[in-house]
Amino acid sequence: MKADVAQQRLVLELAELDAEIGRLDHRLKNLPEQSKLEAAQSAHHEANDRLAVVQLALADIDAQIAKLESEIDGVRLREDRDRRLLEGGTVDAKQLTEIQHELDTLERRQGSLEDSLLEVMERREELAGDQDRELAGIDDLQSAMTDAQRNCESARTHLAQLAHQARSRREELVATIDESLVSMYERQRARGGTGAATLQGRRCGACRLEIDRGELARIAAAPDDDVLRCPECSAILLRIKGSGT
Repeated sequence: MKADVAQQRLVLELAELDAEIGRLDHRLKNLPEQSKLEAAQSAHHEANDRLAVVQLALADIDAQIAKLESEIDGVRLREDRDRRLLEGGTVDAKQLTEIQHELDTLERRQGSLEDSLLEVMERREELAGDQDRELAGIDDLQSAMTDAQRNCESARTHLAQLAHQARSRREELVATIDESLVSMYERQRARGGTGAATLQGRRCGACRLEIDRGELARIAAAPDDDVLRCPECSAILLRIKGSGT
């Protein structure tokens, strides 16, 4: 196949443009900013899970406090009733002894309940502190997540713009190249290889393999407008001055 040297150079530019588009697409799929965003989201999710555990514990503690306070109120009511009986002077000696014994029992019960209530209240204070710290941490993580989201979107938008510009330039470039040359290039790319590359010394710039001396001699002797192919990978092989040929 024959093609003007200028056309062949355009194919090389097309290959370089496709490589750039590939790099941009790869960066879009592997954004460092996306990893940072996912890490921030994970940390935020974990913090909310910890907060939920603390809040469940607080709800349980509050239920214990309500129960203990109710029991203490019940004991006090019974104590008040017994004391009114004693003060009323209407009970006999046997009842007096029984009431006094019950008052002693109620006093001990009240003391035990109040000790338990104090312990539970102290635990609640600790949990309330944990909740405050988790809430403050979640606020910080929310800010970090918002920043990470903004950075990710900014990076994605920037790369998408570059990729769009590159694809637009590609369309313009393809329109200036002979159709048969573009078809050859695209068939090579469809096979998963690089469409075109320069000859760099004795190596193909696409597959990086050395070309034997016989093939090199044939390549060197070929007219400038011959479209050459790498004997190893079949990429369009361009002889560009200054590339080591």
